[in-house]
This record gives sequence, structure tokens and C-alpha cells, in this order.
Amino acid sequence: MAKKFDVIVIGSGPGGEGAAMQLAKGGKKVGVIERYNRIGGGCTHWGTIPSKALRNAIYQLTEALKNPLFKQAGVRANVSVSELRKSAQAIISSQVNLRSNFYERNSVEVIQGAAQFVDTHTIEVNKELLTADNIVIASGSSPFRPDSVDFTHPRIFDSDTILDLDIPAHSISIYGAGVIGCEYASMFRNLEWKINLINSRSRLLDFLDDEISDALSYHMRERGVVIRHDEVFERIEGQNDGVIIHLKSGKQIKSELLLWAAGRVGNTSDLKLENAGLEPDKRGYLATNNLGQTSVPNIYAVGDVVGFPSLASAAYTQGRTAGRNMLGLSKECCFSDEIPSGIYTSPEISSIGKTERQLTEEKVPYEVGIAHFRSIARAQITGETVGVLKLLFHRESLKILGVHCFGSNATEIIHIGQAIMAQSGSGNTLRYFTDSTFNYPTMAEVYRVAALNGYNRLF
Repeated sequence: MAKKFDVIVIGSGPGGEGAAMQLAKGGKKVGVIERYNRIGGGCTHWGTIPSKALRNAIYQLTEALKNPLFKQAGVRANVSVSELRKSAQAIISSQVNLRSNFYERNSVEVIQGAAQFVDTHTIEVNKELLTADNIVIASGSSPFRPDSVDFTHPRIFDSDTILDLDIPAHSISIYGAGVIGCEYASMFRNLEWKINLINSRSRLLDFLDDEISDALSYHMRERGVVIRHDEVFERIEGQNDGVIIHLKSGKQIKSELLLWAAGRVGNTSDLKLENAGLEPDKRGYLATNNLGQTSVPNIYAVGDVVGFPSLASAAYTQGRTAGRNMLGLSKECCFSDEIPSGIYTSPEISSIGKTERQLTEEKVPYEVGIAHFRSIARAQITGETVGVLKLLFHRESLKILGVHCFGSNATEIIHIGQAIMAQSGSGNTLRYFTDSTFNYPTMAEVYRVAALNGYNRLF
């Protein structure tokens, strides 16, 4: 006989956790199925947490080596990635313990095993049948691995396996210049590795505001990253001492390591979705409406398994939205342009709202306010003077339409703009920034400078 739940959640990453916690708080009996032996999903174990912990370890190392005392003594970094990553293990364990407590306190049963659909209301796991009124698929995504690339080669990695790197190296080619590729290019360049960043498109991160994309490209090249646009691989040749990428343009790029960062696929191939009447697209992603419902109304999908925007923050919000809908609490959804993007390059990038390209296409009469970090006292004090904040606002109503930031702590700075954009009526205008008093010296002051710059353009 099948074990009965109100809702079954497949996956314990941010999307699954968001749904499970929302439903449990609403009085539902929730079961969470996790195929890995610890909860947290890819975000905790292979993606966001370990990669950002590695980034922070690299940053701390490079900042320490900038100290004049170390320079005078001729001290140089000779630390492996595996050694730098050790700091992540304590963070991961802390995150797992924290989240385990969430499930325990809210009486959510966690079942370890691989889930497979039997029908639209029934899941099989560990040869046991579980049934529920609603099911949430939050199984996440994995790196796309083309059959023509030998990922068993000891010098060829993807974004999951690169964190286990234990080969001493000083050069790497990164195929794919999306968010993951750009983040790792920044990280490894901070270790003074030689970097080849190969992009199949004509510009970096073309979903960003053009000026921000250009700033990233300029800064990377200035740091010594070799960026090759409009290039497509023909074949990958693994050798004993390195890897050669043969490009269709005829170029051959050799480095000690290769990081394949070209795309991801939804983790749906083992779920037997056909038994529930669901069919993912060719990349394994599931289509949903604005409430997270798939084509089968009682089955929801949230997080990376639905594709864009593939952010941990967005996944959690999507999970809560699905949970609220099942509880009958809300018919609202957090759309993608209301979710800030956070890209952990060096420096960071964060954006929310419309880009200049979008506003131009929509024929919206907008104006731009710009503040360069180099003119902000706090940035001068900390030495983090590389960066810019852009405010896009309506020329007539002064409503903030988009905020785009490139620079140190951009992912923190963006939330001031997000809070103002969320205000209704006259609460969301450029005047908030021109008329408010900001602590001095702070990076928050960058909003006042940008707002005044934009306001002066109106006259």
C-alpha cells in the first residue's frame, strides 16, 4: 500500500526547500525525496556554495599577497585548488546541518533515494510507493556533456568536477563564456593562471546591459584573460600534458586543463516522466505557467529544472510561489525581470529590471544616471575603485526602470535599487535617491551620485 502525503517534493535544493517549507508552514504533510546522501542539492554540494567559497578563498589569498610586506619578501602563491577548497567543506557541513534542522522542525520527512513516476499522483522510491495530491519537481540541472567530449580524461572537467581538481596547473581553457565560464575565468585569473575563454557568441553575457557586458570584457582583457568570440569547437583532444581544442575556424588552443562550461540540462532523464504524461524539451527542461504548474495541473516544476533564470534565489522564490498556490494563498508570481541577477566575476555584476536595449526596442523614453566607483569616497578608501552603477529611469515619471551594477559587492548594492523598484506609485522614482541622506562614506552613496547625474541630464 502506498504511503500518503499531501505533497511530494523531488529534490532538496533551493526550489524544493522553498516549496517544502511553505507547504509545511501551511499545515500540509510533505515528503521530500533526495537522491544524494545529504540534503541541499547541487547548490550546496557542487554549485553556488562551494564555488563561491572557493572564490572567497582565492580573493583572501590574493588580497593578502598584495600586502607590501609580502611583496618585499618575494612571497608568491603556490596553493592548489584542492587546498583552497578545503575551506568550503566546513561551510557545506554547516549549510547541511542548518537545512536538516529546517526539515526536522517542520516535520517534513526526507526520503533518500531516486524518484520515478508511476502515474500523476504516485512516485516510486527504493521500491516503495508514495502518493500525493500534488507533486513538485525540483530536481535541478547538470552540466551538458556532449558525447564527443571525453569527460573521463583526467584533464577535462565540467563545473561539477572542476571543484575536485588536484592536478597542479597554471593554464586552463574554458569553453563556454556564460555565467559559469566567466566566473571561473575570473577565479583562475586571480591565481595568475593563463586563461583562454572561448565564446560561441559575439559578446560576453549578452543578456546584460551592453555597457556592463563591455565593462566585464574590458576588465577581463586588462587582467590578461584571452577572450575568443564567435568560436565553435570541432573536437577536443586530450593529451598527457594538456588538452587541445580544435576550433572550426582552424585555430588550435592548448592549455594544461579544459573546463567545459557550455550549457546545462535539466535532471529529468531518470524520472520516468512519460508515466505522468510529461515531456521535457531537448535539454531536459520542463515548461510551466507563471505559478509553476506543468501541463499536468497537479504537478509543479521549480528551480533549474525549468531553465532560465537558473538562479538559487529565483528557485527558492519559485518554490514558495508554487507552495502558496497549492495553499490557495496567492495567485501572484515573481517574474524573471523582478529577480536580481548575481554574477560572481571579479568584480561582481548584478542587475534588475530592463536594459537599455530592451527600453529602446519598447520605445520607452528613458534616461541614464551613472556613477563610477572611482568617484565614491568609500571605494577610494577600500581601494575597490573599479566599477559603475547605472540607473535607468523614465524621463517623465522618473520611475526607476532598471539598475545595473559592475563592481565590488555589486550583488549587495543591487538590493537598494530592488527595494525602491518594488514600491508602488511615487515611492519608486529617482527622487528617492536625490532627496535621501546616505551614510558617508558608504558604497550606498553611489545611488545618490548616479541619481543626480541622471537628473541633470533632463535639463
